[in-house]
Amino acid sequence: MKQFFKYVLATIVGMIIMSIIGIVIMFGMIGAMTLTADTPVKLKAQSVYELNINGTLLERYQEDPMSEIVGQMYGVENSLIGLDEILYNIRKAKTNDKIAGIYLKAGGYLSSGFASLKEIRDALEDFKQSGKFIVAYGDNYSQGQYYLCSVADKVIANPQGMVEWQGLATQTPFLKGLLNKMGIEMQVLRVGTFKSAVEPFTDDKMSEANRQQVTIFTNSIWNTIVRQVSESREIASDSLNFFADKMLALMPASEVLAYRMIDTITYADGVDGIINKFLGNAADAKVKYVGHSKMTLVPSTKKLQKERIAVLYASGEIMDASQSSVDNITFEQMNKAIEQIAKDDAIKAVVFRVNSPGGSAFASEQIWRAVSELKAKKPVIVSMGDYAASGGYYISCDADCIVAQPNTLTGSIGIFGLIPNFEGLTKKIGVTFDGVKTNQHSDMISFNRPFTPEERNLLQAYIERGYETFVSRCAEGRNISVDSIKQIAEGRVWTGEDALKIGLVDELGNLQRAIEIAAQKVNLEEYSIVSYPEKLPLFARIMQGLSGEDVKAKIAREYFGNEGFNLIKNLKSAENQSFMQARMEYDIVIK
Repeated sequence: MKQFFKYVLATIVGMIIMSIIGIVIMFGMIGAMTLTADTPVKLKAQSVYELNINGTLLERYQEDPMSEIVGQMYGVENSLIGLDEILYNIRKAKTNDKIAGIYLKAGGYLSSGFASLKEIRDALEDFKQSGKFIVAYGDNYSQGQYYLCSVADKVIANPQGMVEWQGLATQTPFLKGLLNKMGIEMQVLRVGTFKSAVEPFTDDKMSEANRQQVTIFTNSIWNTIVRQVSESREIASDSLNFFADKMLALMPASEVLAYRMIDTITYADGVDGIINKFLGNAADAKVKYVGHSKMTLVPSTKKLQKERIAVLYASGEIMDASQSSVDNITFEQMNKAIEQIAKDDAIKAVVFRVNSPGGSAFASEQIWRAVSELKAKKPVIVSMGDYAASGGYYISCDADCIVAQPNTLTGSIGIFGLIPNFEGLTKKIGVTFDGVKTNQHSDMISFNRPFTPEERNLLQAYIERGYETFVSRCAEGRNISVDSIKQIAEGRVWTGEDALKIGLVDELGNLQRAIEIAAQKVNLEEYSIVSYPEKLPLFARIMQGLSGEDVKAKIAREYFGNEGFNLIKNLKSAENQSFMQARMEYDIVIK
């Protein structure tokens, strides 16, 4: 027995010692990260900013050190990049005399909307105005990567690589057949002929109205891409469409070179020699590359000004407060940031950066009201990203000025409600329901039976009131009559280019253009930019990482891809979504 207790005591002591060692190591790692994470980087002359354009592009991203460590333990690399930091780094590279050029490194995959890609492309074109060079290399170029890299002074491809160039296509999964087999009926209430968000649950193919709008906006986005590549590569648009029809990705690199889509063919180890020519160095000289994460830590050469312009980011699905998420927009989070901006006298104007397909109609109304109150105090300029549609347009419509990219998807002014009826499924598995109620509609919105005609009429009236409110907000904000708004509403999706023609936006341009308009509104020539909601400090990021949520999301993205991850996220969030939705189609994928 003594021997037994001796072993038990030794085990307990060992566990305590190991726990202490683990805690010491963890805090040591946290301390090390704290000391090094924000250490400024000093550049050497003739440095080259190396930007890997791979992974998933988010509107904003902030590294979580603990998530990075745990992610590596699971064998999951970080594939998330923030558009805000890329644009910031390109601007710094333009003005920093130690940066001689930019090296764009393609390959792998790039998941992004084309409006976000145009933001980067616009910034790269602006960078070239400094007289500095851009060199691009890819073992393989996705179509989005090529669109970005076509702006480079030299586009290089691997001799055995490929360049995707085949035009755009959209695809939507339809679940009606699956739901029918399961005995699930999706009961739909909506306003808007073009409001297609419900179609994947109720149909087995696109409606003619939806096919019409998708055809128009897909061709509009493709025409913007072709036009810009044509200008950069000095290749006629007709030729570019001819190359797309030939499925360029399956052509040998030598043929792609003959078409002048690329400038040079070489393996990756030959890139340094080409960059050294731009630098005026010997071919075998060592190129001083500065990675994206290091470049972020390079101090800006621009002097900080007391007067400021705030950039307020609203990115992701619009959710009710109870559904808060780092990837989505909640009205509580937005309203808190708006209140901070309104109280800061140093902030003279606001750029509201919206990249959202919409979501909860109720939450959209709360954010609309907060933005309207902010507008009464300071100019508000909207900058639209990949999406500013449905609820995303709802929260944008009252701005002083709306700026969109030509290939932004916006509009979709419409509302729907979607409630499942599981009666067929429960009958199949032998489950029945019975109960009592005190009033006629006490059991309304029950998932185990269909609507009665009266219930459907009541719910439809509720949806229509929401639609009338939505339309009136747009009419007031855009100074257009309600009848005129209704003619271009009906849930129809427009590109920024077409939205300009019908008055839903005021100007085509990027985020920087929106900032310039904001500055002009308040007669500012010198100003600093501040971003809201504020990013978390390092220690808060570490503690957030300990929750493991970011790791789970990272692993899900790694194994299911960004599209699969978004589908899973949408299905999960649907459990608690508000009944009335101002949202685009759940999964529009443009490739």
